[in-house]
Amino acid sequence: LLEKMADVSLKEAALLVGVVAACYWNSLFCGFVFDDVSAILDNKDLHPSTPLKNLFQNDFWGTPMSEERSHKSYRPLTVLTFRLNYLFSELNAVSYHFLNLVFHVVVCIVFLKVCKLFLDNRSSIVASLLFAVHPIHTEAVVVGRAELLSSIFFLAAFLSYTKSKGPDNTIVWTPIAVTVFLVAVATLCKEQGITVVGICCVYEVFIAQGYTLPALLDTAVQILRGKGSIPFSMLQTLLKLIVLMFSTLLLVVVRVQVIQSQLPVFTRFDNPAAVSPSPARQLTFNYLLPVNAWLLLNPSELCCDWTMGTIPLVESLLDVRNVATLTFFCFLGSLMVFSLRYPGDSSKTVLMALCLIVLPFIPASNLFFPVGFVVAERVLYVPSMGFCILVAHGWKKLSNKSVLRKVSWVCLAAVLFTHALKTLHRNWDWESEYTLFMSALKVNKNNAKLWNNVGHALENEKNFERALQFFIQATQVQPDDIGAHMNVGRTYKNLNKTKEAEESYMIAKSLMPQIIPGKKYAARVAPNHLNVYINLANLIRANESRLEEADQLYRQAISMRPDFKQAYISRGELLLKMNKPLKAKEAYLRALELDRTNADLWYNLAIVYIELKDPTEALKNFNRALELNPTHKLALFNSALLMQESGDARLRPEAKQRLLHYVKEEPQDSNGYFNLGMLAMDDKKDMEAEAWMKKAIRLQPNFRSALFNLALLYSQTGKELMALPVLEDLLRYYPDHTKGLILKGDILMNQKKDIVGAKMCFEKILELDPKNVQGKHNLCVVYFEEKDLIKAEKCLVETLALAPHEEYIQRHLNIVRSKIASLGAMEQSALPSDGTAATEAKKNSFQNLKEAKREKTTTQSTADNKEHSKNKKPTEKNSVDKETPKKSTKEIKDIEKKRVAALKRLEEIERILNGE
Repeated sequence: LLEKMADVSLKEAALLVGVVAACYWNSLFCGFVFDDVSAILDNKDLHPSTPLKNLFQNDFWGTPMSEERSHKSYRPLTVLTFRLNYLFSELNAVSYHFLNLVFHVVVCIVFLKVCKLFLDNRSSIVASLLFAVHPIHTEAVVVGRAELLSSIFFLAAFLSYTKSKGPDNTIVWTPIAVTVFLVAVATLCKEQGITVVGICCVYEVFIAQGYTLPALLDTAVQILRGKGSIPFSMLQTLLKLIVLMFSTLLLVVVRVQVIQSQLPVFTRFDNPAAVSPSPARQLTFNYLLPVNAWLLLNPSELCCDWTMGTIPLVESLLDVRNVATLTFFCFLGSLMVFSLRYPGDSSKTVLMALCLIVLPFIPASNLFFPVGFVVAERVLYVPSMGFCILVAHGWKKLSNKSVLRKVSWVCLAAVLFTHALKTLHRNWDWESEYTLFMSALKVNKNNAKLWNNVGHALENEKNFERALQFFIQATQVQPDDIGAHMNVGRTYKNLNKTKEAEESYMIAKSLMPQIIPGKKYAARVAPNHLNVYINLANLIRANESRLEEADQLYRQAISMRPDFKQAYISRGELLLKMNKPLKAKEAYLRALELDRTNADLWYNLAIVYIELKDPTEALKNFNRALELNPTHKLALFNSALLMQESGDARLRPEAKQRLLHYVKEEPQDSNGYFNLGMLAMDDKKDMEAEAWMKKAIRLQPNFRSALFNLALLYSQTGKELMALPVLEDLLRYYPDHTKGLILKGDILMNQKKDIVGAKMCFEKILELDPKNVQGKHNLCVVYFEEKDLIKAEKCLVETLALAPHEEYIQRHLNIVRSKIASLGAMEQSALPSDGTAATEAKKNSFQNLKEAKREKTTTQSTADNKEHSKNKKPTEKNSVDKETPKKSTKEIKDIEKKRVAALKRLEEIERILNGE
C-alpha cells in the first residue's frame, strides 16, 4: 500500500491551483457576510491590543467560554489566522478571502495524495477535481475558514498515521505521535477534526491489517471458545489503537473542561426537531441524512440558512418523506456490507469513502448532542471527500467497460463543467448580506430568519421602510418568532413611530417563556431574546413619567439572567437620568464583576463619578478605559475635558495629547478642535488658539461657542476690528446671543465710535432680558457718552435696583448726580471725549465674558459629546446636568479675583469722572 502512495506531481498541483482559481476568483470581491460579521468584524480578539491568551479563553466569536451566552465553539487557531490577516491588512476583506482560497487549494492537493492511497492516479485526479469544483463548498471557501484549516490537519494526521506500520508489521511510534499532535491541532481549528481518529482506527483494522468483518468475528469466536489465542499482529494493532484512543480521550476531557461541561443554549427556532417529542424528533433527524446526501448529489438549490421552518418536521410514520430515509439507509447499509464483508481493493476503497462521509458528519448529526442548525452546507466539506472518492471509484468501474467508456467521459466532463459554473455563480451570492439572503429566499420562503436577515441588510443601509416590510413578513411566516417582533419594534422606533414600536415589543415580551418554579430560566431562552426588556425600557424611558416602569423592566431582565451585563449598563444610564448616581454606581460595579475588560463600562463609571463630584476617581476610570481601548473616543474627549477644567497646568499637556488623538480618530468633529483652541487660550498661545478655532468653524460654520470665543480672543489681543465679522456671523445664526451683543456693543462704542450701533446692541439685550445688569449698565454708559445725564441717572437708578449690592453702580450714580449738580456752574462736558468710561465698561464686560468663556466651554463640550456619542452612554445625563453647573471652590475664588480686578478699574473710572 505504501508503494502505491505516490507524491503529487507539479503538473497535478498546478492543475488543481488553476481549477480552484477559475472557480473562486470572484470570491475575492465578496465582503464580510454571514459568520464573518461576528467572527471577524465584531471580534475584538483580532485586534493587536487584545492579549493573545484571550484567544484560548474565548470562543470563535470572541465571547468568554465561561459565559452562558457563549456558542462553545472553541477554535483558537482559526482565530489566530484571522488575527494574522488583521495584522497585515486590518479589515480588508480581499486578504481574508484570498487566504481562504489558498487553504482550499492546499486541501485539494493533500486530498489528492490521500486519494492515491485507494484509487489509481487517474481516478484520484477525478476525485480531487470534483472536490475542487463542488458547489457545496462555496460556503466553506468564502466564510468557513475553520473547515478549511481543520481539513488540512485532518488529512495530514491521517497521512501520518498510514506510515505507522513498519516492516514485518512492526509499530513505528513517531508517525503515531505526529498523528496525535495533528489531531489536536485539527481540533483546535474546528471540533470535527477529532473524528479523524475513528478513520485511523478503521484504516488500521481493515486496510493496514487486512481484516474483514467475518474474519474478525471468527477470530473472536475462537478466542471465546478457548480454541486459540490472540495473534501477535492483533495485539500490536490493539496496542496502537489503545494509544490512539487514550490520546483522543485526553483531548475530549480537555475539550469538555474548556466548555466547562456546559452545552450552548439553542432555541427551538435554531433546531426545531431538537425540542420536539418522539417520534417527530427521531424521524426528522433521520430524514435530514438523505437531505444532506441529496445536497452532495444535486447541489442545484443551495441556501445559507436551513433553520426554523425550512424543513418541516416529520411527525408521522405515514409521512411520504420516510421513504427517502428508508432508501438512504438501505443504500448505505448495502455499501457497508460490501466493504466490510469482502476483501479486495474495491471494498477497501468503498470502506474508506464511507468512513470519510459518516464519521466527520457525526458531530453535526444531532445523535449525541443538539446543534444550532438543521442543515449546514459547510459541515459537508469533509464528508464530501468520501462522496468524491465514491464517485471517482464508480466512474473508474464504468470507464473500464468499453461500451460505457465514452459515455462515462462525457458525463464526467458535464458534471465537472456544470459544477464549476454553479460554483462560480454561487460565489456572487456571497457578495453582500443582501445578495446572500435574497438568494436564500429564492430557495426557501418558509424561514423567518432569512426574511429577518434581509431586513437587517436593508436596515444597515438606513432603508427602514423596506426593512420593515421584510421584518413584518418574518412575523407572518413565524408568528412566535420573538426576534422578528423585536426587529419590527426597533424599525418602528427608527421611523419615529413610538406607539407601534411599543406594541411590537409588548408582543415579543408576551412570547417569552414563562418562569417555572425550580427550573432554570436561562436554559429555556436565547440570551439575545432578553434584549426585548432592554429595548422596551429604552423606548419608554424617553417619557419622564415612565422612568420607574423602565427601571422595573431592567430589573426583570436581571432577575431572569443575573449575568446579563447589558441590563446593568442600561439600568446605570437610567439611574443617572433619575438622578440616582449611587445606585448607578452599584449597577456599573456589578457589570464590571462580569466583565472587567469592557472599556465602555469603565467610561460609564467615570461619568458616574463626575456626577458624584469626584473628578479624581472619574479621571482614574477614564484612564482605565483608555488602557483597555486606547482609541476610545469618548474617554479621550471627556478625560481631556476633565483635565482642562481641573485648572491644573500640569495636566494640560496630556489633555492636549488626548485631544490631538481624538481629532485623529474623529477628524470631522469640530468639538475636538474647539477644545484644543480653549487649551491654547489657557496657555496664552493666541495664534495657536486662533488656528484651532478657525478649523472648528470651518467644519461647523454655526458653532456658537467657537464663534464667540474666537471673537473674544481677538478682542483680548487688540484685534477688535477682526472680531466684528466673527460677531456678525455669530449673531446671524444666534440673534439672541447676549454676550455676543455685549461684546459687539463694546467694540462699536470704543473702537468704531459707533454710539448708535452700540446703543442698538444694548437695547436688543434688554429686549431679550430686561433684567440683564451688564447690558443695562452699558446702556447707561451710552447715555453718558451722549451727554444725556438725566437719562443716564435714571438708567443707573434702574440698574442699581436690579443689582443693589454692586457698589460700582452706586458710585457711578453718585458721580453722574454730582455732574448734574455742578452742570449749571460749569460749562463743560460731563465725560472726557476720549471714551475712557466706555473703555472701562468694556474692561468690566470682559471680566464677565471670561467667566462665560470657561462656563461655555464646559456646557458646549458636554452637550456636543452627547450629540456625537455613538453609544447610549451616561454622557447624556452628564450633558443635561452641565447646563447649569454648580461653582466649585476654585471657581468661586477665580470669580472673586476677577471682581477685585474689576473694582480696581472702577476706581480708575471714578477718578476720570471726578476730573482728577
